[in-house]
Amino acid sequence: MKNVYFDNAATTAIRDGVVDRMTEVMRTQYGNASSTHSIGRSAKSLMETSRKSIASFFNVHASEIVFTAGGTEADNLVLLSAVRDLDVTEIITSKLEHHAVLHTVEHLQKQYDISITYVKLHENGMVDFNDLEQLLQSPNKKLVSLMHINNEIGNKLDLKKAADLCKANHTLFHSDTVQSVGHYKLDLQDIPLDFLAASAHKFHGPKGVGFAFIRKGSGIKASIFGGEQERGFRAGTESIHNIVGMEKALKLSYAHLEKERLQILELKTYFIGKLKALSPKMMFNGNCGNLDESTYTLINVCLPVAPEKGGMLHFQLDLKGIACSKGSACQSGSNQNSHVLSEILCTENLLKPSVRFSLSCFNTKDEVDYVINALKEFV
Repeated sequence: MKNVYFDNAATTAIRDGVVDRMTEVMRTQYGNASSTHSIGRSAKSLMETSRKSIASFFNVHASEIVFTAGGTEADNLVLLSAVRDLDVTEIITSKLEHHAVLHTVEHLQKQYDISITYVKLHENGMVDFNDLEQLLQSPNKKLVSLMHINNEIGNKLDLKKAADLCKANHTLFHSDTVQSVGHYKLDLQDIPLDFLAASAHKFHGPKGVGFAFIRKGSGIKASIFGGEQERGFRAGTESIHNIVGMEKALKLSYAHLEKERLQILELKTYFIGKLKALSPKMMFNGNCGNLDESTYTLINVCLPVAPEKGGMLHFQLDLKGIACSKGSACQSGSNQNSHVLSEILCTENLLKPSVRFSLSCFNTKDEVDYVINALKEFV
């Protein structure tokens, strides 16, 4: 049995160079970055060098990068403070967002009695920009939260178009870019969004660390209280080895971006071709079959399999050593259908098994062939 990992949207393998750098830092930089002695100052210097490096990839100032425990915390920090501190009374989002956004805005609605408005979607799950523009006409103090890359179906939002539209209508714009940072270049001087969330373990970095981009002068305030770390945005002793590991992973991702993008795109194209050859009834969920309007790292396919036969599909794939997903890893412990697929699929297709295969530079065509052979038993 082979071990084939096609669940990179859930998390990625850490690059060897990242592990080596983190190990070095753990051994030599054990000081608290808030301490004033030389060992503490050394740790602080290393952290701030990493912050400047990360900021440079997005063409922003280092002070606009706030380290967090991951994308979920970054989303929560922005959304909570926008309502509590910036007087936002309406959040415009979509029903396809990650639960880090959806559950947070639902909580804010209950706690602060704000309005939640869901933008209309096309049949393939893409945002209806005409509807978004209409929603921006309301007189409420608004924030729009729309993810750049959908983590389940791979749809790619035109981030600049959305940001420009929000700016033209004096509306704050936040984007969960957890699936795109490290895979796409984002110049935040050209894309005028206000807030962004990212997570290191999605681009071959360590788990438990991420960052928020908070545009200077936004007025966002802390959601975790205690010390004055992260310029008061986020109390708690910083995890230096994780921060340095994240910076190293991001640096390597962008250094190899074009080469790896072409490699993964070729693999996705090959995978799609093999799936189509397996059955003419194969259906690609959302826009993932469109190479121009979806991420190059993800395929979500609805298999032409009867529900009674497809019920054991994921279990059987797992027995063959194939790691993939039927939705977000954050829902894997739930028996409920994917909230994303529930929005875009008809009842008949929802009963069929859908599988998300997410790719990285470490995957090969031989692994694709292995998966296709495994699927032949079902299709």
